[in-house]
Amino acid sequence: MSATSSLTGESATGRDVELAVSGMTCAACAARVERKLNKLDGVRANVNYATARASVTVSAPAGDDVLTDTVEKAGYHAEVLRPAAAGGTAEHSDDRTRDLWRRLVVAVLLFVPLADLAILFTVMPAARFAGWQWLLVALALPVAGWAAWPFHRAAFVNARHGSSSMDTLVSIGIVAASAWSLYAMFTRTGTTSDASGLWLLVNAEGVAYLEVAAGVTTFVLAGRYFEARAQRKAGSALRALAELSASSATVLLEDGSQRDIAIEDLQVGQRFVTRPGGTIATDGRVVEGRAAVDGSSMTGESVPTEVAPGEEVIGGTVVSNGRLVVEATRVGRDTQLAAMVRLVEEAQTGKAAVQRLADRISAYFVPAVLVLATLTFGGWLLAGGSVERSFTVALSVLIIACPCALGLATPTALMAASGRGAQLGIFLKGYQALESTRAIDTVVFDKTGTVTSGRMSLVDVSCTEGVDRAGVLRLAGALEEASEHAVAAAISAAARAELDELPQVERFVSEPGLGAGGVVDGHDVLAGRAKLFTERGLAIPPELDRQREQWEQQGRTTVLIGCDDRVLAVLALADLVKPSAERAVRQLHRLGLRTVLLTGDNEATADAVAGEVGIGEAIAGVLPGEKVDVVHELQSAGRTVAVVGDGVNDAPALAAADLGLAVVAGTDVAIKAADLILVREDLTVVPDAIKLARGALRTIRGNLMWAFGYNIAAIPLAMLGLLNPLIAGGAMALSSGFVVSNSLRLRRFPAGAAPTGAASASAAPAEAT
Repeated sequence: MSATSSLTGESATGRDVELAVSGMTCAACAARVERKLNKLDGVRANVNYATARASVTVSAPAGDDVLTDTVEKAGYHAEVLRPAAAGGTAEHSDDRTRDLWRRLVVAVLLFVPLADLAILFTVMPAARFAGWQWLLVALALPVAGWAAWPFHRAAFVNARHGSSSMDTLVSIGIVAASAWSLYAMFTRTGTTSDASGLWLLVNAEGVAYLEVAAGVTTFVLAGRYFEARAQRKAGSALRALAELSASSATVLLEDGSQRDIAIEDLQVGQRFVTRPGGTIATDGRVVEGRAAVDGSSMTGESVPTEVAPGEEVIGGTVVSNGRLVVEATRVGRDTQLAAMVRLVEEAQTGKAAVQRLADRISAYFVPAVLVLATLTFGGWLLAGGSVERSFTVALSVLIIACPCALGLATPTALMAASGRGAQLGIFLKGYQALESTRAIDTVVFDKTGTVTSGRMSLVDVSCTEGVDRAGVLRLAGALEEASEHAVAAAISAAARAELDELPQVERFVSEPGLGAGGVVDGHDVLAGRAKLFTERGLAIPPELDRQREQWEQQGRTTVLIGCDDRVLAVLALADLVKPSAERAVRQLHRLGLRTVLLTGDNEATADAVAGEVGIGEAIAGVLPGEKVDVVHELQSAGRTVAVVGDGVNDAPALAAADLGLAVVAGTDVAIKAADLILVREDLTVVPDAIKLARGALRTIRGNLMWAFGYNIAAIPLAMLGLLNPLIAGGAMALSSGFVVSNSLRLRRFPAGAAPTGAASASAAPAEAT
């Protein structure tokens, strides 16, 4: 791999390289790759299992091929990311997810009839027919062989490098169960023969172990598939952010002509043209024109910002009306949009993989089980036991230790919680969404589109003496209907809601940044800011001016309406608070949680909204990067932070938070960056989501404790020969059944109340873990 194709950048300590690493199946794999890379001179690496990426800082003269070769020697595949691929490793994730899905489908289709037949032939021996064993073998071996191949392959790679993981024990358990079944069915005494003359055991032993091998494969594959789906989505927020940028720019040449160029060819100092409805190509300064710029995706402002010559604009925002000539001040990696991409990437990379608890413990558990099985076999031989008896006892140790319940602990609880969550309007994206919920003590709300509707609405009208509201709305609604501005749309919508019909406007003229004018029913009508009227020499009545100032201090947007050189009224518009916001905040306070309102709007608006819904603290005027800083400051102060948002500007904060919650009405970027997706309009879904996540986490921790506790208690009994392989397999099935039934109790999780059933029952052991 050539160094020139890498995604590199100069940092204070060296150049940065991003690697896409494939073949990792657990957190232990990521740790192994990280350890190998960090052994290289002048290399500092951080490998993230969830995103399948390695962030490497190289301060020594080492080429990219050295990095990829090191990863290859560790047993995995690495590819240096090109700049265009910086948004994620979707192709590798998609391939792995599709492969796991195919194997899972085959495993389920074969395991279900295998389990049914095993029960039938055990309970009703008369149902057996000549060659029934061959049917069971035909159903089981494709599952234990082809479907389980990822586990066998990982176990082989681990063994080749002198290490082990949960895949090692899964593989050994599947192979041991299958081998014992075939051994028992084809070689044990007390047999009869089928039509082919082969000696086959006609009892339940061989049946039980084939079912165990297929069951372990199916359940662990299900867990891996859901994990792979979550990994595939890990880089989607980055790609969605990158898609906001323009692909080309119309550059204004010195001779006055225009030329379209690729966005990567745009240079600082060049001037480019943005037309109505177009996306501003990069960060810059307006040198010509006036326009309303929709910056909601970047700043969270609910109202488009009016810009004029000399003002700054941000790349990725959209010009609602007017034509702008902009001088580029930042391009490429230096733009605010690129900075947001890096913020989301860094926040996702920095998340600890606490959910891989079982894999971390397996670093000690798996070698210990293998040693114990070997010692058991040797001990029984030395004690005078036969080879067959010694092998049977050792096999019992392996089977009783096979982590079927461990493989079920997380996926079954997550599936049950996800199903119940869907009924409550909550979507859990993965186990990582549950990790910090128990410790969450602060909930940070975005304002626009989250606490508020995200749409401007007419909330009040103040008229001069002798002027009625209906007459003002008739004139203002007719005029504003010709405009595409968000404020104008709110006024015209309110007018249409109160009046039967509106007249047509003639000679409409837009005044970018100020307002609009036109002729309605033969009258000259003017609507806009106070500045527009003072520039026209129109006096604003003192009572209207006082009302305007009062409303603006309350955070409302005001529009003056004039007719025939006379100011008639002032309108107040606001982004209305959602009806459920106050109830949601009150419920969060009952849970003992602190609430914070975080917004790019002005301080007056922020304080007014916070006071209306009961939020304890409001922080206004923050840009996307500053939102992340606020989250980090809260975390540095010892707070565990949940962020609720819906806009692109919230994506970095959602990713940086300990728990990110995105409302479904928001942008794809926010949804992809969050851990929990809220699909119910009622904001009380936020406390419900936190309580459900806590209940699911307690259930998972309780399941894990039971699974490990079961192994620890049962292994000594197996070593003493008190559990034969058949009983060991049955005990393992009972352990798995307990985990499944405990998880399924989450389906009865009540909305608006504390968790009951499994969640509360497992609270004590969860705390212990």
